[in-house]
Amino acid sequence: MRKSNCLSILAASVAVVGLSISGAAQAEKWDMPMAYSGTNFHSVTGAEFAKCVTTGTGGGIEIVTHPSGSLFKGGDIKRAIQTGQAPIGERLMSGHQNENAVFGFDSIPFLATSFDDSEKLWQAAKPTMEKLLDEQNLVMLYAVPWPPQGLYFKKEVNSVADMKGVKFRSYNNATARLAELTGMAPVQIEAAEISQAFATGVAESMVSSGATGYDRKVWESLTHFYEVDAWLPRNYVMVNKDVWNETDEAHQNVIRACASIAEYAGTWRSKEYTGFTMAGLREGGMTVGPAGDQLVGELKEIGNTMTTEWLEAAGEDGKAIVDAFNAE
Repeated sequence: MRKSNCLSILAASVAVVGLSISGAAQAEKWDMPMAYSGTNFHSVTGAEFAKCVTTGTGGGIEIVTHPSGSLFKGGDIKRAIQTGQAPIGERLMSGHQNENAVFGFDSIPFLATSFDDSEKLWQAAKPTMEKLLDEQNLVMLYAVPWPPQGLYFKKEVNSVADMKGVKFRSYNNATARLAELTGMAPVQIEAAEISQAFATGVAESMVSSGATGYDRKVWESLTHFYEVDAWLPRNYVMVNKDVWNETDEAHQNVIRACASIAEYAGTWRSKEYTGFTMAGLREGGMTVGPAGDQLVGELKEIGNTMTTEWLEAAGEDGKAIVDAFNAE
C-alpha cells in the first residue's frame, strides 16, 4: 500500500470516529514521554498518532509527546507509566530484558534478520507480550520495528579480535552480552546521550540501526558501519491499564484505530528509512558496507551462544515464541 493510501485511511478513520464522539466527555491531557529525538521516525510516528487521537476524540483526549527523554529518561519511561506518573509512553521493548528475559525476544542474534521475519517473530510473540504487560498494569497499543542492526566503530574491524577493549554503547541485556563475548567493554548509554558519549570518548562503538546513527550524526566521531543485520528490535507504545479502563469505549476505539494506522505507518517508515540512512552515513563520510566473512562467521558463533542463553533464561514462554516463529 502506498503512503498516500495510508494517509487517506488515517484521515477517513479520524473523520468517522471524530464525528461519532463529538461533544463527548471533558478534555483530558495525556503526556507521552519518548526516548528518541523528535526527528527520529519513531517519534514522528508517535506525534502523528497523538494528533490522530486528539483529532479523532474531538479533543476529548489530547496527547502531547515529549521526545528526547525530556520528560522521563528512556530507562524510566515504563516504570513511570506503570505507576501512573505518565498515562502513556513509548519504550524499546528489549530495554526491559533485565526484568524478564522474554522482553528480549526481538534481540536474539540472527534469528529474524529481515522485515518479513521480524513481522513473523512479532506475531509469534505478541500474545505473550500482551499478557505479560497486562500483568504489569499496562496495555500495549502498537509496536514498530527498527531497521536491521549493524555495528559502528571508529576504526576498521575485520574480526572479533579487533574489537577487544573497545568501549561499546549498550542499550539492553543482549547488547551488553554481545560486548562481553567479543571482549569489548559495555557502557549503558541512552539514545539521547549517544552524540555526547561518542564525542567525549565515553563510548567508541555500538550496535544499532542506520536510523540512530543518522539521527545522531555519528560520523562526527565514528568512521565505519558494518551491515550485519543482527536483529530488528521494536519500540512499543503502552498506556497505563487503570487509565485505559477509565477511558470510555468510544475513545478507546479511536485510540485503537489510530494505533493500527501508526503501526503500519511506522513500519513503512522503517523500511524506507533503511536505504535513506545508509546513504546518509556515506554522505557523512563513513565507510558503509557488509561485514567480512570472518567477522560474520565469528559473530554468528557468538549469536548461537546468546540464543542458547536466552532460551534458558526465557523458559517455556521463550521456547514457545521461537517454536511458533520456526513453524511458520
